Amino acid sequence: MGNICRSPLAHGLFEHMVKAEGLAEHVHVDSAGTHAYHVGEAPDPRSQDTARKRGVDLSGQRARRVEKSDFAHYDYVLAMDRENLRLLREICPAEHQHKVSLFMKFAEGRGEREVPDPYYGGPQGFERVYEMVEEAAVGLMQEVRRRL
Repeated sequence: MGNICRSPLAHGLFEHMVKAEGLAEHVHVDSAGTHAYHVGEAPDPRSQDTARKRGVDLSGQRARRVEKSDFAHYDYVLAMDRENLRLLREICPAEHQHKVSLFMKFAEGRGEREVPDPYYGGPQGFERVYEMVEEAAVGLMQEVRRRL
């Protein structure tokens, strides 16, 4: 939504995985929000702390809003929840609709399909979000490896 909590965690974690796999020259990772609430801001300090504890640095990220050009540029445009999925589909050109889906679809063993927004909660919410996006990131990495 605002690109300061869930998406930066997923972005930082997946980018970290891409580098560890030696795929950085083939895979570009970014995140963006469907709203302009926090454009230009760093990720929420709680997101940064959660990631930092696991060796993932989010400090270089800045919130931005999704642009129509993102749909042509990226192979995957992944939403954290159904409301953001709906908003992405509304602005996505018809020829790129196949790229838009929920991020948690890559966490096949998990029943949850939406990543809850931890913004109004405490640190435990950010820990839960990290665990969820980590599971989905592993599945996404398997998909990316297959495609490459």
